[in-house]
Amino acid sequence: MFLIYGLAIFLEPIYSRIKDWSIILRGGSYTLLIFIAEYLTGWLLLNAVGVRPWDYSHTPLSIGGFIRLDYAPLWFIVGLLFERLYNLLINLKVDSI
Repeated sequence: MFLIYGLAIFLEPIYSRIKDWSIILRGGSYTLLIFIAEYLTGWLLLNAVGVRPWDYSHTPLSIGGFIRLDYAPLWFIVGLLFERLYNLLINLKVDSI
C-alpha cells in the first residue's frame, strides 16, 4: 500500500497546471484522478497477483469493488489538503548547519 499511496507524488505536476482553477474544479480533478489510480491499482493487483487489497463489492456505490463513489467528498478534501501540504513544504525554509 505504501507504493500505491506514493503515487500521490504525481499530483504535484498536475497541481502546477491547475492551481489557478476554481476550488471545485481542482477538488473534482483530484477526486477523479484518485479514483482512477485506486481502480487501476486494484485491478492490476487482482489480475497480476490474484490479490484484492480492498474489496468494496459489498457496497452499493462501488464500481467493480475497487472504488466507492461515496468516498468522493473525502478524496475531494484530501486532494485540496495535498495542495496545502505541498505549499507548506515548498515554502519551508531550512537553515543550513
